[in-house]
Amino acid sequence: MNAIEISRPGEPEVLQPTRRARPVAGPGEVLIRVSASGVNRPDVLQRKGVYPPPPGASDLPGLEVAGVIESGDAAGLASAGLAIGLRVCALVAGGGYAEFVNAPVGQCLPVPDGCTDVQAAALPETFFTVWSNVFDRARLQAGETLLIQGGTSGIGVTAIQLAKAFGATVIATAGSDDKCAACVALGADHAINYRSADFAAEALRLTGGKGVDVVLDMVAGDYVTREVSCLAEDGRLVIIAVQGGVKASFDASLVLRRRLVVTGSTLRPRPVAFKAAIASALRERVWPLLATGAIKPVIHSTWPATQAAQAHALMESNQHIGKIVLTW
Repeated sequence: MNAIEISRPGEPEVLQPTRRARPVAGPGEVLIRVSASGVNRPDVLQRKGVYPPPPGASDLPGLEVAGVIESGDAAGLASAGLAIGLRVCALVAGGGYAEFVNAPVGQCLPVPDGCTDVQAAALPETFFTVWSNVFDRARLQAGETLLIQGGTSGIGVTAIQLAKAFGATVIATAGSDDKCAACVALGADHAINYRSADFAAEALRLTGGKGVDVVLDMVAGDYVTREVSCLAEDGRLVIIAVQGGVKASFDASLVLRRRLVVTGSTLRPRPVAFKAAIASALRERVWPLLATGAIKPVIHSTWPATQAAQAHALMESNQHIGKIVLTW
């Protein structure tokens, strides 16, 4: 099969076409003939050599795909309500930049009605991540306020739509007025240009001094100080990436007085059963919203898989709004 490998740690050009043996599905797995692969920040980190795949995962990058089930564990397929020949999207621990990939049955979901494979390939990584962190971990409720850092990223556009669909008020940050306008167009109630305004002060102003109930943070670093300062009583800060650095400081007395929770998670190394539970929740509560068009995948651009290097360069430029997808 054709695939894209990381020839050595480095810049985007180290992504090179290669030929690999087609994988064989094992117990509890399906083999997917891939038509589209999502591009995500962890792929960039893996390419740079700072985010290795978990033990047992493919060394090929790629965490989400869409395509057709080619073969697989018959009992597992039957129990999941899936079948050979069905169009699915899947979350994988690696190997998504290839024409074929194995995926655990529990991490596969039918392509939502009305979605193309390109749109479906843009779903798993961000939807699993947002559901797990915003709704399971941070327990966002209807009527609460969510602050999303990086509202036009793949995670951001998903979090905006899901939070609004489930009754929350959304404040998003972005790095330009145009990107702020895009956040509002997606449903955000407010958008803050972090280059021209202090997002913490603005979040307090927009909430009448109360503060926000949940912060979804992909930056960390010195953002944490300000995020803690603008949390409401019983507020929750969830850190899912550290683009701004791993060191952070904050006023611990605020945590005590306001009963705050500072938490975080990574999804890739979690066990299949954990991810399968997220998939089940998404299928029940979110997939119907995708089928009706109440929530839509936001695709910035598609690239032939052989141009994966250009796709990574685009992601690192931060010029995109929504998802970048490779096609096979």
